[in-house]
Amino acid sequence: MWESYCSKIREADLAVLSLTFLVVIFSSLYLIVFLLSHSPRKPFEEELLYKTNGLDEEVISGSLVSVKESEKEVDGIELSVVVPSYNEIGRILVMLKDAIEYLQEKMANKWEILIVDDGSKDGTSEYCLDLAHTTFKLQPGQLRVIELTKNRGKGGAVRHGMLHIRGRFGLFADADGASKFADCEKLLSAIKKYDDSGKRAIAIGSRAHMVNTDAVVKRSFIRNFLMYGLHTLVFIFGIRSIKDTQCGFKLFNRSAIGQVFPYLRTEGWIFDVEILILALRKQIEIQEVAISWHEIDGSKMELARDSINMAKDLVIIRLAYIMGIYSDKNEC
Repeated sequence: MWESYCSKIREADLAVLSLTFLVVIFSSLYLIVFLLSHSPRKPFEEELLYKTNGLDEEVISGSLVSVKESEKEVDGIELSVVVPSYNEIGRILVMLKDAIEYLQEKMANKWEILIVDDGSKDGTSEYCLDLAHTTFKLQPGQLRVIELTKNRGKGGAVRHGMLHIRGRFGLFADADGASKFADCEKLLSAIKKYDDSGKRAIAIGSRAHMVNTDAVVKRSFIRNFLMYGLHTLVFIFGIRSIKDTQCGFKLFNRSAIGQVFPYLRTEGWIFDVEILILALRKQIEIQEVAISWHEIDGSKMELARDSINMAKDLVIIRLAYIMGIYSDKNEC
């Protein structure tokens, strides 16, 4: 009898010890994730202004309009193109030429380009405004420049730009021109049917069909190793239906923008994955569309360091949503 009683006490003590151990482990993990979690900084007052070219050499300034303040497109704009830029004087001309030629031919005057200058030191803002006036002869407002006082990272620049578009659709595109801009027509076709029926929708450019082509095969071993490693982590952490999460060519209808970008916390390179996590959690329609793409020199990513940070941030993002540290219902 006494031995049975002592045995039950030991079992109870073991259960309490096990429970205490689990509580300590979870609390420690929660604290680590909380401390490493992200929160986008609030924009400075001057970052809520834009600049555009006048009809002569003057530069015009104006105030940005938040997507939240205007549920429908403004000024009849059909497509807004957000271009996050950091020291891009050497690359952005090719991208702008490709984009503007397409937009002028296909969109009449129902388009705009927002250059979000993420704290450049090379005069990217002034260069783009000069191109708008002297090279492309654009009307005021067709190309607008938003200057961020302090560098936020690509995700922060995209978030800020997308929250202040005027168009029915918002596309963010990399400044290097690696994607063929005319492929945005494929993305528009993929989600217009959802937009017409009032549904939230996203179309993402995909390079998955290029895995065995020279564009990928001829990359360095370390670059391909890190790429496949990141894809594996993304798959493990729950995005299994999308083959290419990182392509910088993604299109959103206005209602999807309002349901994704106010809640986006990550301002670094891995922000694309959080966009898709939010979209999946909110049951937003996602269409993956094969596009043309080619490697461009001059990437701002430091391969080893930024790959490690992306892996770390991916784990933090996923755990933060699981633990309730991040919410898709309360704006950042």
